[in-house]
Amino acid sequence: MVRGIFARRSFAVGLITSDSYGRFSGPIMAGAEAALGTKKLSVYMADTHGDLRREAQQLGAMRGRRIDGLIVTGRCSNVRPSVGHRLPFPVVYAHTPSDDPTDYSVMVDDEEAGRLAAEHLIAMGRRRIGHITGPEDFDAVQRRQRGFEGVLAQHDMRPAGNVLAGFWCESWGREAVHRLLEDAPDIDAVYCGSDLLARGVLDGLREAGRAVPEDVAVVGTDNWRLVALAARPPLTTVDLRLEDVGRRAAEVLLASIEGQAAAGTEMVPPRLVARSSSGAVMDDAEFRTAGSYHESCIHPAHCSD
Repeated sequence: MVRGIFARRSFAVGLITSDSYGRFSGPIMAGAEAALGTKKLSVYMADTHGDLRREAQQLGAMRGRRIDGLIVTGRCSNVRPSVGHRLPFPVVYAHTPSDDPTDYSVMVDDEEAGRLAAEHLIAMGRRRIGHITGPEDFDAVQRRQRGFEGVLAQHDMRPAGNVLAGFWCESWGREAVHRLLEDAPDIDAVYCGSDLLARGVLDGLREAGRAVPEDVAVVGTDNWRLVALAARPPLTTVDLRLEDVGRRAAEVLLASIEGQAAAGTEMVPPRLVARSSSGAVMDDAEFRTAGSYHESCIHPAHCSD
């Protein structure tokens, strides 16, 4: 019986993503490959560009490759349609959860990300904290705001000025912080929904003559090291641990391949990485690494989350 099972296996796993830039699927795939590599499984990756017809074609190609299992991911954490249960292999969703509760989805705990940012800024003595974020139709935006405002409420605080929701790019961060300063000129901190937004906020604060972190502390979200360490000053941010999301998705998939089917949703807790933009003291290794990054490494027009 065991010999028959292994005779039918390809020792390959598929990964389907809608993240054309690879910003999210890259670290998720790295984490998945680390877990799958211990079992000597290879990974086939396909990009659907967010097109459901293309996704159906890619699913057909995966069936043709006779893969042992599939990880589905994407560029945002909004709920997506299930690929169904009629496939000849198990499926696990990473970062982008399925709308079917009988599927298994591994997600970032975005509400905890907002809580961590607020707790850190309050611990650093900040009391007039603004919030600049991405599009309101992103579930992650709503969850991070809920966590952030929940902590503020515990301290009898509320966001300084209006919560400003817009685009996932530096130009919106620059524009939004100028609006925030008009609405709440006495802000002493800003929580940003992404690291790209935070870089724009840092630029806007410099333009407005506000020193970071002396006048205004800034915290981002993502821990995209290319962005966070190239920022001036280096950016305190919430690490969403996407590699761990990919690793856990792969571990659950491996168990499913071996007959241990699972259903439900698992949240991977984020962690806060404290750097100079919030007034934190960086450790020596982080400080040396930050010195090797340069502003010119980042394309200013990159506008995706």
